[in-house]
Order: sequence, then structure tokens, then C-alpha cells
Amino acid sequence: MDAISYQRAADVNGAIAAAQRPGAVFIGGGTNLLDLMKGGVAHPVMLIDITRIETLDQVETLPNGGLRIGALVRNSDAANHTLVRTRYPLLSQALLAGASPQLRNMATVGGNLMQRTRCPYFYDTAFTQCNKRAPGSGCAAVGGFNRMHAILGASAQCVAVNPSDMSVALAALDATVQVSGPRGARSIPFASFHRLPGDRPELDTTLQSGELITSVDLPPPLFSEHSHYLKIRDRASYAFALVSVASALQLDGHRIRTARIALGGIAHRPWRASVAEQHLAGKTLNESTLREAAAAELAQARPLSGNAFKVGLAQRAIIRSTMLAAAGTQGQTTGEVA
Repeated sequence: MDAISYQRAADVNGAIAAAQRPGAVFIGGGTNLLDLMKGGVAHPVMLIDITRIETLDQVETLPNGGLRIGALVRNSDAANHTLVRTRYPLLSQALLAGASPQLRNMATVGGNLMQRTRCPYFYDTAFTQCNKRAPGSGCAAVGGFNRMHAILGASAQCVAVNPSDMSVALAALDATVQVSGPRGARSIPFASFHRLPGDRPELDTTLQSGELITSVDLPPPLFSEHSHYLKIRDRASYAFALVSVASALQLDGHRIRTARIALGGIAHRPWRASVAEQHLAGKTLNESTLREAAAAELAQARPLSGNAFKVGLAQRAIIRSTMLAAAGTQGQTTGEVA
């Protein structure tokens, strides 16, 4: 058993100061970190408990009309918050599609952003080939069981996917991640927060050493009337996405003024479907136009031996999610079984 020390931080500055010790990590809900520790994947030498920092557990309206969600807000509280449900229903749907009620009651918004891939080769230390866990060792998934793995943005070093539902919605909504660290505070556009694997797959995000997520900021609501989160999975609950799609629209009648689409389950980070978005802008909303946009987005897919089905599945999911978004946000469900 590893020796681990524990420290409870009273404020953000105290947490950041404690994190300068090598091997120190922040812990909030712990729903992912503790699993990694029990499995021998993570080996922190110090846990810095940030759950008593009161300034991080608030939801507040920003001066520009947007919304700030503190890093310690529980996933269940964020999903059911009145301002989230009414102004950002896409985010509420995505949060409710993730994990189980018990886990959502513990997991935090900041921790959700930091959760690591569920690739079985990463989680099982009996497999020695995992560049994410042991850089330079290889990627067993490339030639192994890769049904759940990436079809976009992967590299020869890693084909794992990001597991977060919440992050797919945040990508579509153009959120901003606020962080504080030893060099001060900074804002990270959501599109720049998670990384593609490249030749450094062990790095999931662009956070710098010792930085702490303090909040997620949402811009003023533009898509409260027309958005939908679609999650396609092997079973109806407590399953990670084969493919998921967050769609958000601004419509002028049947004309698409603005489209925001992000995909999950297909890449190392939430995949912003910019090609499809550009294809749809200014077009009349119909299935033919959506089919063309989805095909253009997935033209760059590079499936593996076990997941070629994801290409067609992702295209159909884009069409269905966007059509459901156009129909309106009332009475929508959050997932389908493959």
C-alpha cells in the first residue's frame, strides 16, 4: 500500500500552495481518482481536499448574462439547478445522461472535466502496453479490442476516448474553464482545454502544474429553445457512450442561423463538429442537408479494426440529435440503447 498524506485546504491559495509538492493532487468527489488509486493506476503522495472551499460551490449569473458554475458544484445539483435547466437544457441533459444518481450526487463539475479515459488497457495494469499510463510502452488497443475507441483525432500513440458527457455539452456551448495556479488566474476556452493525444497521450488537458479549476463559465444563453443531447450506449443506464451528440441551434423558421454540434465517444477530447456546423449555417433544415453535413464531418474518420460501425452511427446520431433539437427542448430524453 502506498503511503499517502492528506491536507484539507481552506481556500484557493492554500490549495495551490499545497499542490506545489511533487505527487500532490486535488480531490473533490473522488469518484474517478479513488478508482484509479485502488486499481494501481494513480499513485498520489498527497491528497489535497478542496471540498471545504466555499467559494467554489456556487452557481451565479455573470454580468454579461452568462452563468458561472463553481468547480465543486455536484453534477446532480448542476443538472437540476433552475438556471441550468431553463437556460442551458443541453448541459442538464448531458449531466443526467452520465453515470448513476449515486455518482452524480458525489461527482463535481471540476472533477468531471478531469476524469480519465475508461480504456480497459489503461485501467488494467496487467497490460503493460499503454502510452497513457506508461509513456513509451506502446498502445495495446491499436491491435487489440478497440470497439469503444477513437475514430477521429487519434494517433499511433493512443486511441482512447474522453468519457465525459458533460464535456460534450460544454464544447457545444463554447464554455470557458477558469483556473488559478502559482502564476495567477487564467481563462481557457473549452476548445483548448482537452488535448488530442499526439505523441503525449499521458497529458489529457492543457492545465499547467499546480493549477486548480475554479469554475466553468457559460456564455449568454442562445440555444435554450433548440438543443438536444443524444447518447447511444450498449445499455440504458450506467454505460459510457458509443457515440454521443450535443446539438444546439438558432433557427429562423426552417432556416438554420447557427448550429453548434459536438460529439463524444469518438475522440480523445470532445469533438467539435466544425465542418458540419459550417455546412449547416444558412441552410434549410431537412434530413438531406443534415445527411450531407454529417457525412462531411465524418469523412476524416479513421476507424480501427473493431469500431468501423461508429462512422455510420455517428452520422445518424448527428442527424437525429439535430432534428430533435429543432423540434424543441421540451419532453426530450437523453439516451438510446445501441
